[in-house]
Amino acid sequence: MKETRGDTATGPLAPDALSLPQFGGRPNLRQEIAHILRGAVITGQMRPGVLYSAPTLAEQFGVSATPVREAMLDLANEELVTIVRNKGFRVKELSDRDLDEITSLRTLIEVPTVAEIARAINEPTRAAVEELRPLAREVERLAETGDLIGYVEVDRRFHLSLLALAGNRHLIDVVGNLRARSRLYGLQGLAERGELGRSAAEHEQIVDLVVAGDAPKVAELMRRHIGHVRGSWAGYHEP
Repeated sequence: MKETRGDTATGPLAPDALSLPQFGGRPNLRQEIAHILRGAVITGQMRPGVLYSAPTLAEQFGVSATPVREAMLDLANEELVTIVRNKGFRVKELSDRDLDEITSLRTLIEVPTVAEIARAINEPTRAAVEELRPLAREVERLAETGDLIGYVEVDRRFHLSLLALAGNRHLIDVVGNLRARSRLYGLQGLAERGELGRSAAEHEQIVDLVVAGDAPKVAELMRRHIGHVRGSWAGYHEP
C-alpha cells in the first residue's frame, strides 16, 4: 500500500476524518489520548498505510505534541503501531490468520474464566459483578449513538473488570493486549444499520448470568460474544 502522509491524506485514512475531542488542560492526557487512538485503530478509523504525525493529531486534540507522542509510544509497546523516526507512526497491518489466532486465544482464556467466576459466585463477588451493570448499559448506549471509539473503550473496561474478579493480574495483561490487537472494521456498518445494539445488549446478559451463577449459559454466551470479533464486528456476515 502506498504510504500517505497523515497531514495530507484524504478520505477514511486521514486523521482529519477522525472525530477527536478537545482536551485543553485536562490531566492524564497521555492515557486518554492513548485510549482514543487505540479505539481509532481497532475500529479502522486509523488504518495501515497512512503516516500519522503527532503535531497534526495534537492540533486536533487541542494539546501539545508531547502527550500525543507519549501515547504513540504506548501503542507501539502494545504492537499496534510502528514508530517512524522524526515523522510519526503507522498502524500495523494484521492478517486474517493473526486475527483468527487472537480470537481463538481470547476464547480459550475468557470463556472458562468467566464461567469459573459464575460457578464460584458468592455475595461479595455478586456485588462486584452488579457494579459492572452501569458499564454494560453504557456500552449499549454508545452502540446506539454510534460512538465507536467510546464503545470500544467502555467495552474493554467492562470485560477486563469482569475478568479481574478471577484475581489473576497476568491474565488481565494478556487479554488486554489481545483485545487491543483486534480489528473491528464492521462496527461502523452495524451502527449505521442500527444493529450494533443487539450484540451490545449481551453485556448486561453476561452480568445477569454471572450473578445467577449459571456457568454453562454464561460460557455459551461468552463464546458467542467473542465470536462476533471475527463475525459481524469484523465486517463479515454471521449466520
